[in-house]
Amino acid sequence: MCGNNMSLPLLDGAATVFGTQRETAVVIFLHGLGDSGHALAESMASIRLPYVKYICPHAPKMPVQLKFFTSMPSWFDLTGLNPDDTEDEAGIKKAADCIKAIIEHEIKNGIPSHRIILGGFSQGGALSLYTALTCHHKLGGVVALSCWLPLHKSFPQAAGRNVNKDISILQCHGEMDPVVKLRFGVMTSHKLKTIINPTNIKFITYLMQHCTCKEEMAAVSNFIAEQLPPV
Repeated sequence: MCGNNMSLPLLDGAATVFGTQRETAVVIFLHGLGDSGHALAESMASIRLPYVKYICPHAPKMPVQLKFFTSMPSWFDLTGLNPDDTEDEAGIKKAADCIKAIIEHEIKNGIPSHRIILGGFSQGGALSLYTALTCHHKLGGVVALSCWLPLHKSFPQAAGRNVNKDISILQCHGEMDPVVKLRFGVMTSHKLKTIINPTNIKFITYLMQHCTCKEEMAAVSNFIAEQLPPV
C-alpha cells in the first residue's frame, strides 16, 4: 500500500484546477520524468470543462538509473525506455497504489468512479495506463500521451477481474519521438487490444517529437468531453 509520505501529501500538494461549477467529474493527469504538475495544470486549464476538477500531482524525487542516478521527480525508477529493459516492478506498483489512493479519495468525496479519467505524458502516461488496468473501480477513460504500458509482459493476467475491459483509451504519440520511440507506442497499442475491447482504443500519431502539440491537446479535450458529459 502507499505509505503516508506519498498518499495525502501527493494530493494535498498537487497543482489543481478547480471547476467553476459544481464538480461532477475528475481528471487526474500525471507529468513525465523530471517535470512537475504545474505545466500540466496550465495545459488542463486551457481545455477545462466547468464541471471537472483537474488534479496534477507532483512525483517524489528519487535517484533514476536512466539519468545516472541523478535525483529528480520520478514516479518510479527507470533503467531504459525500450520494451525489453528491466523494470522497477515494486516502484511501479507502489506508484500505482498512490494514484489509486487519490481515486479512492475522490470517490469518497462523491465522484463516481466512472466519472474519473486518468491521463499523463511519458512516464506519467505509462503509470496512468498501468493504474487503470489494475484498478478495482470502473473508470471513465485513459489519456496516454507518448508513453508505454509498464510491466507489459504481466498482462492480461495483471488486470485481474479486468473491470475496465471496456474502458476507452486515447493514445497519442509523436512520429519522430527520440525518447519513447514510436514503435514502442505501436507495440503498446497492440498489447492494449489484447487486454481491453480493441474498438475502444484510439491511437493517433502526430508529426512531432517527445512533446505535445495543439492538435493533440484538441483531441484530448474532445476525448474528455465525450467521456465526461455534463450531468
